[in-house]
Amino acid sequence: MQLLCDVVVAVFVEDSDDGAKTLGVLNGAADLLEAPGKHGAVTVASGRLARQVGFPTALSRRIYINSPSCYNHGVSTASSVWKALNRSNRLVLIAGPCVIESEELCLKIGTSLKKTCERLGITYVFKASYDKANRSSGKSFRGPGLAEGLTILGRIREKLRVPVLTDIHTESQAYEAGEVVDILQIPAFLCRQTDLIQAAVCTGKIVNIKKGQFLSPQEMVNVVRKAREAAGEHIMLTERGTTFGYNNLVADMRSIPILKKLGCPVIFDATHSVQLPGGGGDKSSGQREFAPVLANCAVAAGADGVFIETHPDPDKALSDGPNMVPLAEMARLLSTLVKIHAAIR
Repeated sequence: MQLLCDVVVAVFVEDSDDGAKTLGVLNGAADLLEAPGKHGAVTVASGRLARQVGFPTALSRRIYINSPSCYNHGVSTASSVWKALNRSNRLVLIAGPCVIESEELCLKIGTSLKKTCERLGITYVFKASYDKANRSSGKSFRGPGLAEGLTILGRIREKLRVPVLTDIHTESQAYEAGEVVDILQIPAFLCRQTDLIQAAVCTGKIVNIKKGQFLSPQEMVNVVRKAREAAGEHIMLTERGTTFGYNNLVADMRSIPILKKLGCPVIFDATHSVQLPGGGGDKSSGQREFAPVLANCAVAAGADGVFIETHPDPDKALSDGPNMVPLAEMARLLSTLVKIHAAIR
């Protein structure tokens, strides 16, 4: 439920033996709000309490009230993904273009991947970014932007009837994107941003947090703790390589079992792991020929799913082309991954 109001607060409540229990608030004055449904009145505490329970900073002139029914609704739209991740009986594929270049291109890629995944028994999630806010150069293509991008992602979700993932960069984007997509992604560069993580969690959506290139897998325990402090239950972690000197990354497969000990499903990003950050001067370069090799290794190491950016013609892609897997090669790669996944389960 979303209301516009002069007072800026957010409340998350759950049932308890004594009625509705307030778990946390956002930067609110002492106030009384009517919670939706059977929860009745919920007292909004002070901003000091909000800091203690770990909620993010307030959004301008908005009230967000998340009831359990609202929370569960957010997850149910991607329930097949969550079940697959936790039962280990189906491989999960998160794939699509790096950035939304056009709706037509997104539909072409998504349609092709959906057909392949249905044939192979893979749970498919479409991904694309509406804004690449961390491009190496300010002159590089960033995407259509939030409003147009979310409109396109909404239509793709409706037409393909598959869960959709996109990344967010600010707390306000969490709530706006959360009304459209099924999975919110925290970029690797932003994985320690407490307010961003907890804003994403508060939407009730599945949240995929990418491990920063600058972090060891062991350090992700603090990231997961931040999410759980804000009542986050549906958290995924993605390994996407670790900085190895200048303009290079290395993928350490020991990271996968280490991350799984944190109690979250683990995804391996095969295409960003072969990126050469800044290797192209004013843009990143990459070694796409190694993406299938690392994807195979990750599934063998126990990854619950793989994240792959793909394009019909990577050399003409507007972002991250050098590390993308050509769309025509995806079916063969996925067929191999399914066999590896079945062999180790």
